[in-house]
Amino acid sequence: MSTPHEPLGSRDPRVEPVDQKLPLPSMLLFGVQHVLVMAAAPITAVFLVGQAMGFGNDVMVALMSATFLVCGLGTLLQSFGPFGIGARLPFVQVPGGAPLVIFLTIAQATDLQTATGAVILTGLFYFLALPFFTRVLKFFPPIVIGTMLLLVAINLVRIFGGLITGQAGTPEFANLPAIALALGTMAAIVVCARIFTGMLQRIAVMLGLLTGAALSAVFGLMEFDGVLSGPVVAFPSLFPFGMPTFDLFASLPLIIFSVVSMTEATGQTMATAEIVEKSGDSRALVPRNIRADALGSLIGGCFGTSLIITSGENIGIVRATGVRSRYVTVAAGLILVVLGLFAPLGRLASLLPTAVVAGTAVIVFAIIGVMGINILRRVDLNEHGNMFTLASALAMGLLPILVPGFYSTFPEHLQIILGNGLAMGTLTAVIVNLLFHHLGRRADAPVPRDAELPSQEIKGK
Repeated sequence: MSTPHEPLGSRDPRVEPVDQKLPLPSMLLFGVQHVLVMAAAPITAVFLVGQAMGFGNDVMVALMSATFLVCGLGTLLQSFGPFGIGARLPFVQVPGGAPLVIFLTIAQATDLQTATGAVILTGLFYFLALPFFTRVLKFFPPIVIGTMLLLVAINLVRIFGGLITGQAGTPEFANLPAIALALGTMAAIVVCARIFTGMLQRIAVMLGLLTGAALSAVFGLMEFDGVLSGPVVAFPSLFPFGMPTFDLFASLPLIIFSVVSMTEATGQTMATAEIVEKSGDSRALVPRNIRADALGSLIGGCFGTSLIITSGENIGIVRATGVRSRYVTVAAGLILVVLGLFAPLGRLASLLPTAVVAGTAVIVFAIIGVMGINILRRVDLNEHGNMFTLASALAMGLLPILVPGFYSTFPEHLQIILGNGLAMGTLTAVIVNLLFHHLGRRADAPVPRDAELPSQEIKGK
């Protein structure tokens, strides 16, 4: 698979693109772009936890530092892959959105110590479940991976679109400045991708984000007064909420979700391996990715965060820029560690308007959707089993995304899976594909002609 850009500098043909070391200035620049695009996840995670639990400003700053630090360490694990932990692909680690909600639910139902214990137990469960999970990787063909990426994009565009508009029913819902700022940021990204070439084209996403931030500052939507106040160096403390309490029953929702997370990690790994033209069987990289998610989550639990998992944003960034080197995310990991330890930088990052960061994320997530469509283009959808696999997966995946509360009358423990569009769509794709192509006689019948829209009929309308 070719990329839309020429490689930077001279390349040793004996070294795979993912293992190429770029010039230091380029690595730092592209690393900053990864950090800026993924910044919404840790910042939003800390704000949500802080607001829900009533934390003071000091606790919020400390938790922000801890989150950036853990994300940086997890990113370095994924990029370097020591001792079989990390896929050695350009991955960035972030706090997961769904597990964050589950973490908060556990904390509000019990206490923060139990929620922290749930994160640690879930990290351990990853390691225990991994040998069994790897045996089912053969059931993730391109139709499952393509469907998963498409649902990831739709779900995340909905979530980050909601961050732009704010909560329905509040006075600030869909206020014009926020919408205009998000749309302006998105437009700036597209314009930069169109008018620039070379290096500037590769950092179009970052340039668009910075344009949005500059517009915010011009119109007085960013205030820098608090950046230099408070401590300069932040050292996150272990177990900031006290020693964890381990309650297996209370932890079950997060443990159940970890299976969904492993499924998502499978699709991300295989898609990214293809983008960077990694040689060999990409399925062999899946366990390495999941081990890094597990260890990152264990470390995160010790510092008071929720699960730390592989970011979807960076897949879109890699595809958009064509920069495939994992050393770019090494630079991103180091930058995140510095953000975690140098408090003013963390406070500066937190000043980025939500509309700007979320608007940037919407474009990046839409690119992930395009990647899913591109994978599905290679699938013969005239084949009976493939058509029903995709149709049923989209039906089950889109219902909870497009119709929130669709399963609200179901038992709460079932809503964890049923209400997660990505989980339902992926599981449905796996099961239906299994029924048609692995159990019994394979259905090779073509799609009936009346199931398609004849080209003559389209022309006649």
